[in-house]
Amino acid sequence: MAPPDSRRLANQIALVTGASSGIGVAVAKALAAHGASVVVNYSHDEEGGKATVAAIEAAGGTALAIHADVSKEDEVLAMFKQTIEHFGTVHIVVANAGLQVDSPFVDMTLAQWQKVIDVNLTGQFLCLREAAREFIRRGAQPEISKAAGKIICMSSVHEVIPWAGHVNYAASKGGIMQLMKSTAQELAPHKIRVNSIAPGAIATPINLSARDTPEEEKALLELIPYNRVGDPADIGNLAAWLASDEADYITGQTIFMDGGMTLYPGFAEGG
Repeated sequence: MAPPDSRRLANQIALVTGASSGIGVAVAKALAAHGASVVVNYSHDEEGGKATVAAIEAAGGTALAIHADVSKEDEVLAMFKQTIEHFGTVHIVVANAGLQVDSPFVDMTLAQWQKVIDVNLTGQFLCLREAAREFIRRGAQPEISKAAGKIICMSSVHEVIPWAGHVNYAASKGGIMQLMKSTAQELAPHKIRVNSIAPGAIATPINLSARDTPEEEKALLELIPYNRVGDPADIGNLAAWLASDEADYITGQTIFMDGGMTLYPGFAEGG
């Protein structure tokens, strides 16, 4: 990948959901470092959203924080309306917002199931739909980007790895896989690219409990052949490249960024 100063996303507008913490912050910063003006979406963490904007601006970039709960249609519509009113259009949408509400399956309540599906899956549906509507309305701008629009879904290794105790989360990520592939198939004739990034273990607050002691981190690393936990910047750099013209012939794909977690490391010996 080219260095950040290549500004491969110059003159483009990007919207990143859930950009007040973790992977969303890293993605927003990476897109800005490559020249995009970035809408920083947040739901509950206003200070986190403002901090992401401040970091982008301090580095010489342009950013705007917008509050929206992606599970609520009216708030997603308002977010896109505000984005287009402020910047004129949008070229890149990264549907990153997500959460976990963990429970043993037999104890999982409908509310726990529904909350995760509403944010992780329905939230992505709403954002993808509004992005596609704007891309089709505007049409291609070949002087800015080969594609009329670029959508990146944030999935997980758990779109393919079952995860006991996290059935709602794994189901939401499996749903994202087919949401991404089906929309990519439908939108490709409009010159709209849709792809997913599937992180493995990344050092963010969402998985802190799995690595907050040396013993827990050692157990986690046994699942990662590359023998390190990922950094949010790893995902940010991939997102910037995937949104660029260098990746123009890629659509309908999940790119796993997991240090080999999906290589079934338990079979490395014997089997």
